[in-house]
Amino acid sequence: MVYPIVIYGDPVLRKTAEDISKDYPELPKLISDMFETMHAANGVGLAAPQIGKAIRLFVIDTSKMEDDEPGIRKAFINAEITEESEDEWKFEEGCLSIPGIRDKVERPEEIRIKYLDENFKKYDEVFDGIAARVIQHEYDHIEGVLFTDHLTAFKKNLIKGKLTALSKGEVDAAYPYKVYTGKKR
Repeated sequence: MVYPIVIYGDPVLRKTAEDISKDYPELPKLISDMFETMHAANGVGLAAPQIGKAIRLFVIDTSKMEDDEPGIRKAFINAEITEESEDEWKFEEGCLSIPGIRDKVERPEEIRIKYLDENFKKYDEVFDGIAARVIQHEYDHIEGVLFTDHLTAFKKNLIKGKLTALSKGEVDAAYPYKVYTGKKR
């Protein structure tokens, strides 16, 4: 099932997501649906808040981005970044919840992250390069942070009008989306 993507302006995108347990309702189907939703929107990552669920779950598939590598396809549950390298690099990012806006974001080159996979097996791994970037972007979503929060004040001012337009429903996206109307979920 392809979920509609929640667009900028929805409060769920600013919430710190809650941990989930092994018995979360229909978790395997939700993870499968998140991969399907991400691929349908031509994304490389998708966090549960982007489909309206304030839970600590995100999926990534970097196979489209990594030319000489097979890429990484994983689900991350209850993730926690425990270390970040001091070396940072800029790379252009976009977001399915903020269609039409892209900009360069500086992020640590390498991270260490603890997480559970879809079988609730524990991992403590180090990622670098594109994988680390995508993980950090999606991890930000479960912390209530958007890539635009990392931009300079000048850049934020330049896109302010576009963000306001998105929050009012002026969206141009080639995938299903949902604009916040102010009504409670």
